[in-house]
Amino acid sequence: MRRFYRLAAWVLSLLVLIVVVGASWIIVSPPALLSVGSGYAAKIVCSNVFIAGRNADAVLAEDVQALGHPLLKLMRQDVDMTEKTVTTRLLGLFAPGHAAWHDGFGCSSVPDGDFRAAQQAVSDVPLPEIPAGDASLAWPDGEAVTPDAAVAALLADPTLTGPGMRAVVVVKDGRIVAETYGAGFSAATPLLGWSMTKSVNAALVGRLMQVGALSPAMNNLFPEWRGDARASITLAQLLAMESGLAFNESYGSVADVTRMLFLEPDMTRFVLSLPLEANPGEKFNYSSGTGVLLSRIWMGALGGRAQALSFPSRALFSPLGMASAVMEPDETGIFVGSSYMYATARDWARFSLLLLNDGIWKGNRLLPAGFVTAMATPTTASGGAYGQMQTWTNGPGDKKDADYGLPEEAFWMQGHDGQTVAILPSRGLAVIRLGLTPSKLGYRPQPMVKRILDVLDASKLSAGQAPT
Repeated sequence: MRRFYRLAAWVLSLLVLIVVVGASWIIVSPPALLSVGSGYAAKIVCSNVFIAGRNADAVLAEDVQALGHPLLKLMRQDVDMTEKTVTTRLLGLFAPGHAAWHDGFGCSSVPDGDFRAAQQAVSDVPLPEIPAGDASLAWPDGEAVTPDAAVAALLADPTLTGPGMRAVVVVKDGRIVAETYGAGFSAATPLLGWSMTKSVNAALVGRLMQVGALSPAMNNLFPEWRGDARASITLAQLLAMESGLAFNESYGSVADVTRMLFLEPDMTRFVLSLPLEANPGEKFNYSSGTGVLLSRIWMGALGGRAQALSFPSRALFSPLGMASAVMEPDETGIFVGSSYMYATARDWARFSLLLLNDGIWKGNRLLPAGFVTAMATPTTASGGAYGQMQTWTNGPGDKKDADYGLPEEAFWMQGHDGQTVAILPSRGLAVIRLGLTPSKLGYRPQPMVKRILDVLDASKLSAGQAPT
């Protein structure tokens, strides 16, 4: 019996040692998957608390834990409302993730925990004041909306708007004809567009094309690529996702995209280090890394840090009256043009209206002639699925838009977890849909867009007008 107790004590001591060593290892050098999870949690909580004004506990529970990886359910958070920082840890102990808020620039992921460096990267950069829309003026000049009862009735159907819907706005012929919001959200709530940010980022490239500072054919884009085959990559190939650069866009694991967004303080440097996997122009590869490279290109064309950091506000948000719009940078001050823009649904609608108007706003051409057409023009390398300017030429899923009865002219902005904008220029129609709707739920917005088209056409027929 004495021998048994000694053996049991020895086994217990060994188990304690294993636990202590394992815990120490996780604290000192946590597995990358844990760090990705905590970095994601910190970033989502930070932006939703300090941009959207939401409750931190609700954001952690609803946006991070409810539909995510099981490990995310073990995340605990520390939100400093004075310093405006967020730190999350597995079980409150392991694999810390960090994010910090900056006035006017939202939140940055801070993988190395250096809050001071992250805040200094965008400090003291003045942004233009963009007045909120006047409630007495009609949208888009103000915020007054006159709904179409028939379209509004459609948006009351949850099978059309989909699970996790947070906002749907319908723009027809330059005005909002219907809108609806999920519980806890409103027309004043800034919402994350995820990869819809890519299309806005492309428009910023277009603004500089309009004044001749950038051109689609330019190559030798980065000093880091000089002397190798990547120097031949053109701006047009980046915009069309045909650069040939290797990039793994697989979510739910430690892939290039999650490493870039949540583990790398300098996202651009990480993407610039990646090799070619195909000759430029020959292969389509959807890549959030490309969005970050495009940000660095247009920011580098502006001649200074302050000019670059204020450019989205000066060149796009202010002219369009997008008072809520915030693009967020990485820790080094380069905008994460692949993924991080917040705006109210009505401000996403203002950007959509710019595209409906072929890049013209109040008589002023903001985007080059042909730029919006290129957005809607499919590339050969993508098999007809992707446009030439960071947009999709088919909606979500494997079916073609025509299979849903939608016109071939439709093109789309799309983002992670169910963010979409359908643009139909000849119909003067844009349908903005934002929410928290993982792809595994199988929701598709095309039936909603088709029903809206049918109702609008029926209204015209009843008024004695031909459908457009």
